[in-house]
Amino acid sequence: MTAFNPALSVITVVYNNVRDIERTMLSVLNQTYQNIEYIIVDGKSNDGTLQVIEKYKTRIAKLISEKDEGIYDAMNKGLTLATGDYVIFMNSGDGFYAQDTVEKVFASSPDADIYYGETEMINDEGESLGQRRHKAPAQFNWRSFKYGMSVSHQAIYIRRSLTEPYDPQYQLSADIDWIIRAAKKAKKIVNVNQYVARYLVGGMSKTKHSQSLQERFNIMKQYYGLIPTVLNHFVIAFNLGWYWLKNKKTND
Repeated sequence: MTAFNPALSVITVVYNNVRDIERTMLSVLNQTYQNIEYIIVDGKSNDGTLQVIEKYKTRIAKLISEKDEGIYDAMNKGLTLATGDYVIFMNSGDGFYAQDTVEKVFASSPDADIYYGETEMINDEGESLGQRRHKAPAQFNWRSFKYGMSVSHQAIYIRRSLTEPYDPQYQLSADIDWIIRAAKKAKKIVNVNQYVARYLVGGMSKTKHSQSLQERFNIMKQYYGLIPTVLNHFVIAFNLGWYWLKNKKTND
């Protein structure tokens, strides 16, 4: 029996992030898994980011640097360039959990439509802040986001043939809609039951929190219905309150 060895397109979107881009790139380039197509989509950075990328140019499959209409426009450009069997987004600041992460993911089970795992949060210095508040569900399907984004986009590998472009009507939460659409088509979804990604805390969805929440509500309403979404948000609010209370006690 031959080992399962699919091509993985890893896409990194970046704009003016000279501080973090190298850490992300090295987490991709140092993977023990060999069958990786690395794609970088740069928004025409002018802070030294491109100079860092150039250092590794021979190891990058595709690189474009041009103005875009925002992060999801850039991510759509990356999708267009991708030729791998699977695709994952590892945007600037984030990274794979360990050097053998991709190898372990594909060794977990052959020929799944989606693989997913757990995410560790990190701060600006790359130090661990522990597990994401939304723990990855034991079993994931398109309904799993009804109480929030339980799997981060850095921790989900999707068969490329199931993916569609990100919806440009969403500026901050299009990744939720994108994953749900792919998950609705997926037949086999595998939880690899381990940490697979490191996620840099912050980003646009944190700085524009109210817009992000509004977009998430609209996406959930579209897929799960208005009344269930309203009721689910009471659960979300309770879970959030309980999380902060529990952590406050731990820190006191």
